[in-house]
Amino acid sequence: MSLDPLVFDVFARNCTSRPVMETVAGRWGILTLAALHEGTHRFNELRRRVDGVSEKMLSQTLHALVRDGLVVREVHSAIPPRVEYSLTDSGTRIAAKLVELIELVEAEMPRISLAQERYDAGENPA
Repeated sequence: MSLDPLVFDVFARNCTSRPVMETVAGRWGILTLAALHEGTHRFNELRRRVDGVSEKMLSQTLHALVRDGLVVREVHSAIPPRVEYSLTDSGTRIAAKLVELIELVEAEMPRISLAQERYDAGENPA
């Protein structure tokens, strides 16, 4: 007797992938994963890199990413203790795609800004 493989469908209301998608695709999840794609960071380094994130939001985001197996939290025994965050293999694969998305959005910003200006001026985008 063979077991059916787990099937995940983010479009299904009760799919367990949805909360993970919410964490990864949220503003702070995207930026945190992209920052960690650059390398291992300590908490305050991440906070400086992800400009505008509060300590509370970064802590919650990191907690969720660690729980989901995308980030590793490593405590080094030192005085004072040093905590570093880095990506797992899954986190690295996901972060690479997010970095591609970030780069694409940044490259499209001249067109997007123009479209926003036209829209705000009441022009029909057609």
